[in-house]
Amino acid sequence: RERPAALRLRADVGLYEVHDLLHGPYMGAVDDFVVVRNDGVPAYNLAVVVDDAEQGVDQVVRGDDLLSSAPRQAYLGSLLGLPPVEYGHVPLALNPERRRLAKRDGAVTLEALTAAGWQVADIRAVILRSLDLPGDSLDAALAAFDPSRLPREPWIVDPADLSSTDAAPVPPTG
Repeated sequence: RERPAALRLRADVGLYEVHDLLHGPYMGAVDDFVVVRNDGVPAYNLAVVVDDAEQGVDQVVRGDDLLSSAPRQAYLGSLLGLPPVEYGHVPLALNPERRRLAKRDGAVTLEALTAAGWQVADIRAVILRSLDLPGDSLDAALAAFDPSRLPREPWIVDPADLSSTDAAPVPPTG
C-alpha cells in the first residue's frame, strides 16, 4: 500500500541570505523542502512563517541551533509576499557535557526549582546575570539591554548546582 506524498516546495535558489542580530549576514542552504506533510498537516516551516505573519511578528528570537532554518523560512516568506522578519539566534543553555538542556535529559524546570525552595525572582536574577544584565529588576534589565552585548557562547548550566536550596542564586560559569 502506498502512502500519500508530501508536498514539497521546489526552490529556485540553492542559498538564501538573512541578516541575524548576533551572527550578521548568514547565507544558508535552501533545498526542496516539505511544506505539507503526507498526512495533510502543514509542515513546520510553512506553519511558522504563516503564523508569524498572521500575528504580525516582525522579530524572531530563538536558539542558535535553528539558525540554519532561517534562510529557508525567509525565502518562503518572500515567495508568499510576506514582510521580512528580523532574526536573532542566541546561544543555548547547555549542560556540562555541552548538550542542549532538555526535559527528556532531566533539565531543571521552573517547577522543580521552586519546589526546591528557589524564589522566582532569584531564578530570574540568575538568567538575567547570565546575560550580563542587572538581576534586581526587569525594569533595570530592560534599561540596560543591548542586543550587541548578548553573549556569543553557550551558557553552561549544571542542573545539580540548581537543585539544592543551598545553591546560591548566581549564574554558572561558561
